[in-house]
Amino acid sequence: MTDPSTKPDSHGPDRSAADPGSPLLTMTRTTPTALWNDSADPRELGTAIGWGAIGATCNPVIALAAIRADLPRWSGRVRELAADLPTAGESEIGWRIVEEVSTEAATLLLPAFERFHGRNGRLSMQTDPRLWRDPAALADQATHFASLAPNVIVKIPAIETGLVAIEEATYRGVNVNVTVSFSVPQAIASGEAIERGLRRRESEGLDISTMGPVVTLMVGRLDDWIKDVVKRDAVDIDPAHLEWAGVAAFKRAYAEFQSRGLRARMLAAAYRNDLQWTELIGGDVVLSPPFSWQQRFQESGHVPESRLDRPVDPKILAALEQIEDFRRAYAPDGMTPAEFIAFGATRKTLRQFLAADEELDQFVRDILLPAP
Repeated sequence: MTDPSTKPDSHGPDRSAADPGSPLLTMTRTTPTALWNDSADPRELGTAIGWGAIGATCNPVIALAAIRADLPRWSGRVRELAADLPTAGESEIGWRIVEEVSTEAATLLLPAFERFHGRNGRLSMQTDPRLWRDPAALADQATHFASLAPNVIVKIPAIETGLVAIEEATYRGVNVNVTVSFSVPQAIASGEAIERGLRRRESEGLDISTMGPVVTLMVGRLDDWIKDVVKRDAVDIDPAHLEWAGVAAFKRAYAEFQSRGLRARMLAAAYRNDLQWTELIGGDVVLSPPFSWQQRFQESGHVPESRLDRPVDPKILAALEQIEDFRRAYAPDGMTPAEFIAFGATRKTLRQFLAADEELDQFVRDILLPAP
């Protein structure tokens, strides 16, 4: 992997000065924090690149949004693929479309990929959530996706089977972006799986100089789940404190990565509040807000400052720690890998991703076999 200290441009654009008209550009110019765009829509991504974005993501949900934003074009492409692949099922055709949406977005990021020597400029593609029980299938699909463009990074879920696939895919030279990840123990286990894959490559003399793996912590989805638990269990807590759950977990995971020497970067995703931007700036991390949140940050007038190393107020932490699921998500040993799949946020998110797969199938079906 590239040592960021050896390359003056390895974190982001020129940081010679702040831009008072662009908080996001100020962040990328004055701190080591990188901005990625949580969308593969070419119009959104093009604008985000102008704000300093040097990465992006795609998954079935995001791909469907991009497809529907340009429906005549992609409907026609579905029909073309169906004609070219007369025996292909709806899922195969749908995932071909996802691949095309993703590789188009990856092209927009190639200049950043070259400028940052592979550490940034990557487009995240998500493995099919229906493969969640099969580590070999996950690793094989990750390898396939990585072959589609030089700057693809592949999402694999932070569950027990996913950890096996993460290590194997990393060993094969695939850049991994860990997903379906909401907790400190998931982040650590994923970072360690990446380390094992990197060490296997190094032990065989294989190159890792252009690899840039990341471990996502879906900060907003942890917030969502903790709020669900509070409502379910009628926990008496200041609602404002609930906005800090994902931020607190990310800060602790980042500190654990530093102390353990894990080489993957942390990435924050699934934004729900401004704290998930303002409190996570400053470290060698990736922030990946959806485009609508980037617009909000741009219009905020906020002057970014480094706050990632600032601890969360102990009173807020004490309030959150009365919630068992927050304690499990916050403590480095709060869950074992075998328990990741049973964590509420994991089950909720994986089911949503599976539902998006079904929606993608339905999209193809409605084009090829419209209702009478």
